[in-house]
Amino acid sequence: MTEATDHLFPADRATRAIAHELYDEVAGAPIISPHGHVDPRLLADDAPFRDPADLFLTHDHYVTRLLHSGGISLADLGVGRAAPVDPRAAWRILAERWHMFAGTSSGYWLERELEQFFGVTEELSADSADRVYDRIAAALADPAMRPRALFDQFGIDVLATTDDPLDDLSVHARIAADPTFPGRVLPTFRPDAYLDPAVPDFAERVARLIAQAGQETTFSGYLAAIEARRAHFIAHGAVSTDHGVTEPFATDLDPDAAEKLFAGAIAGELDATSARIFRGHMLFQMARMSVEDGLVMTVHPGVFRGHHTRTLERFGPDTGHDIPLRTEFVESLRPLLQAFGTAPGFHLVLFSVDETAYSREIAPLAGFYPSVYIGAPWWFLDAPDAILRWRSAVTETAGFYRGSGFIDDTRAFLSIPARHDTARRMDAAFLARLVIEGRVTRRTATRIVRDLVDAIPREVFKL
Repeated sequence: MTEATDHLFPADRATRAIAHELYDEVAGAPIISPHGHVDPRLLADDAPFRDPADLFLTHDHYVTRLLHSGGISLADLGVGRAAPVDPRAAWRILAERWHMFAGTSSGYWLERELEQFFGVTEELSADSADRVYDRIAAALADPAMRPRALFDQFGIDVLATTDDPLDDLSVHARIAADPTFPGRVLPTFRPDAYLDPAVPDFAERVARLIAQAGQETTFSGYLAAIEARRAHFIAHGAVSTDHGVTEPFATDLDPDAAEKLFAGAIAGELDATSARIFRGHMLFQMARMSVEDGLVMTVHPGVFRGHHTRTLERFGPDTGHDIPLRTEFVESLRPLLQAFGTAPGFHLVLFSVDETAYSREIAPLAGFYPSVYIGAPWWFLDAPDAILRWRSAVTETAGFYRGSGFIDDTRAFLSIPARHDTARRMDAAFLARLVIEGRVTRRTATRIVRDLVDAIPREVFKL
């Protein structure tokens, strides 16, 4: 799915030549995607993609947020809870404002997708909008453009989804039992809404969780219910549990204090301070459970979700107005790491959208604790220049082998190969500079670039 072009490679000829050679080692390597948000029904049903706007625009908040910043209503793009729109009209909006995406990672990914899968080389514009739309629409009728065929074409070895703890995982079971689809699609346990008393329907969610497990409404019953759901996910192939917390704060409580806070949480009586302590204790409990059941624990903190209330109410979550926050790890995670940081088999992958945290906190933590791994550049940082800054920030402290491997974290299925290809090119470029500077041998650089896309993510995510 890739070509030996100069995209993203260094301008210096000698460094670029080595980057090409290193990239060629991994350009066609299988894709390991251990954390993402693709709906598993896409592969279970294998239905054709509806139209170009549905495929590239409507569900990709990387794209819709920039259009919204330029004065376009999300309703005109068919986002979230908005009424359906004419997909051609929405596509024209994107094409007419294509210049807004110059220099952005989302613009680069879209260009690569349009060229690789649809042979589109002309730039999007008001003039080309309909021609490109018609070309894509015609191609989507081809069985080769169905989700399962693309899964194979992309060379995906493993794809993980993100799932609610009470999901029966019947879709995953259907995929696994289908002899016509050999792809490996794994669920991921995402319990945030069942651990945070600030979630509006927290009490109702917990009541359903406890009832399904046949437990009593006590803190110990609540923990047992969570453990039962984790076991259900493991039985369906899950290898990790994911936590999208605002802050990576963890604390340990004695049983009486935990029981009291749990009762207050169920009754909706906790103030902000008490709710924070409860969340912190539950993050601690999630680590304790990962030590016991082996699920890799990934933590994605530091995002103010739903920053614009009216947009959230009208269009729903994940519609482009989640904003990064400053994030602190060292003090916040110390109780968790004191208890579990050296526990055999415990894997804790720490992500951040606060760039300063990588060199100051995450890399030093990963450079000591055997349980801690450095999460790949995530969300606002999975862009070419940010990837290079991240590599520079963490490598001198923790090396290459304390990272997670690349994480695409995407809902946009067609962007998976473009995102992984971007990461492979940037890693090749970074390593090429180290070779030129005499800091890494050519032989070692070849081993590293291979391990970054295969051995490292397999080890970190126990694949």
